[in-house]
Amino acid sequence: MPKALRRVICPLSELPAPGARGFSRPGARFPDEYFVVRHGDALRAYRNICPHAGNGLNWKEDAFLTRDKTLIMCAAHGALFNPESGVCVAGPCVGRALQAVPVKIEDGMVVACLEGAAEDPEA
Repeated sequence: MPKALRRVICPLSELPAPGARGFSRPGARFPDEYFVVRHGDALRAYRNICPHAGNGLNWKEDAFLTRDKTLIMCAAHGALFNPESGVCVAGPCVGRALQAVPVKIEDGMVVACLEGAAEDPEA
């Protein structure tokens, strides 16, 4: 069974509410494999893959939310997702959901647990 990777993303104080930030595993070939969303008191993390076409959601660094920051948006096809559940509420994949990733706050830091890798050497 693969070991989970504990990935420290950022201090909670650096993640605005509402706001989002992309992150990847150490040594990843591509940036923003995952992203974390802070929406009110809720903190959620998801794989950065649109269930409609398999592309990344953001069009630039940390740009995962709509202008009013109420929903997650796929920049390629305009699908809109509920930030608390990851479920698509409008667009080409209504009812389908983003793949959630466990995330928590530890000592004021936002930390995600990713499957299939060893501990983050920088954590």
